[in-house]
Amino acid sequence: QVQLVESGGGLVETGASLRLSCAASGRTFSTYGMGWFRQAPGKDREFVAAISGSGSIRNYADSVKGRFTVSRDNAKNTVYLLMNNLKPEDTAVYYCAASTTWRASTTSTQYGSWGQGTQVTVSL
Repeated sequence: QVQLVESGGGLVETGASLRLSCAASGRTFSTYGMGWFRQAPGKDREFVAAISGSGSIRNYADSVKGRFTVSRDNAKNTVYLLMNNLKPEDTAVYYCAASTTWRASTTSTQYGSWGQGTQVTVSL
């Protein structure tokens, strides 16, 4: 079992940037992929970005490609999501998740552990 703690959310204006962090513990960090998902009010949870255990493979949702960057520091057991040029439609609770494999999975069923979520709100 992996324990995950997110941080870095907040209220920002359109066009601003934020960096989310997710600290992991409980398993050897480099052996599993990490993902970011988000859930807006009244909507289903959706995939945002994922990174493989080694960091060599990254996947993004089309809606964030070119604006968001996922990265990881295996020495610090931490994964990051750098969000640039934020838009109001990015407003959501953001969750990090630990995959059951080393892959940069895009589907939530491939993730066995979830953080508590951090709120990101983008104002007009």
